[in-house]
Amino acid sequence: MTRPAAKGWCPGAYRPMHSGDGLIVRIRPHFARLSAEQALGLSQVSQRFGNGTIDLTSRSNLQIRGILETDYDALMTELEALKLLDEAPEIEARRNILVAPDWTQADETYALTTALTRQLGALPALPTKFGFAVDTGNAPMLTAASADIRIERDLSGALLLRADGAALGRPVTGETAVETVLDLAHWFAQNTKGQSLRMAQLLKTHPLPTVWCQTAPAETRNTLVPGPHPLGYVLGAAFGQIDAGAFETLIRCSGATGVRLTPWRLFMLETTASGPWQGFINHPEAATLNVSACPGAPACGAATVETRDLAYALSKHTTRSVHISGCSKGCALPRKAEITLVGRAGKFDLVRNGCSWDQPERSDLSETDVLTIADEIYHAL
Repeated sequence: MTRPAAKGWCPGAYRPMHSGDGLIVRIRPHFARLSAEQALGLSQVSQRFGNGTIDLTSRSNLQIRGILETDYDALMTELEALKLLDEAPEIEARRNILVAPDWTQADETYALTTALTRQLGALPALPTKFGFAVDTGNAPMLTAASADIRIERDLSGALLLRADGAALGRPVTGETAVETVLDLAHWFAQNTKGQSLRMAQLLKTHPLPTVWCQTAPAETRNTLVPGPHPLGYVLGAAFGQIDAGAFETLIRCSGATGVRLTPWRLFMLETTASGPWQGFINHPEAATLNVSACPGAPACGAATVETRDLAYALSKHTTRSVHISGCSKGCALPRKAEITLVGRAGKFDLVRNGCSWDQPERSDLSETDVLTIADEIYHAL
């Protein structure tokens, strides 16, 4: 089945989105990194103006929820003071750039992200969800993350530009990569003719010219896991939800100089201290890392079921990958899971090894039914 069209958009700071619990304001930190001062400030404004939680998104961004319209201007003033806003709304809307979280200021990920950011104004008109991944470690680690144009490595270690959905890419250099990104973006825009498509969707009907399909990318390397890391310490946030008060305490107690965000509900403290720290996931085997869940009802007006309590309960019943979606759009996990539960009219549909918009094998399930079935699946596999 086809994924339902999103009725909203990717909310930014300049263009917040209404939801069931107020406005959603998305912050896109440069290089997916907050300084300690920015992290503390964001924690404080979330508690002051929002519902006290910060969402870590699948694009390494942060969202504050529950903002009253009467508080929006004051919030923006605070975000500007923290240097978390782009100068122009149109640049912020285009700056959908994922970066491999283990970058350093001396590497090509940093240099190419800087160069691409400077050229965002040269991009053609693109769908609001269109994005880029700059992933130039010794092998890509953002392969499963949402992006339409990827700068990564090939099997020899050279730079490669690859359209999402294509098995092969085009060799580039540090000097030609950004110019080639612009060329591919223009090819995409010319062939979509204003349709709200993503690159992988377009390639199903419009094959790339052969010049873009020459070289295979390197094998994907492992993503981060909670625990010590050469750059600091990695922690997880269950379902991507961060308690702002606990986050503020964490930054102060850890002595972190910064925080790096990831697409995997994980973030990295730049610190020499070693945890564990309360309120966050410290261990790679934590069951909640296998479970994805959107905010659900009543926070989201599109959802008809509560999701988070059931997600916690399911994490104790199975080690399988689980996705609980308040509706069929699948915002929390736009790809397959072994068990997908979709809210519909206050009950749940069950999809096995599929996405939230796929045909369910069972419908009209209560929470009790879901927990029983999860036990059955766990023991059968």
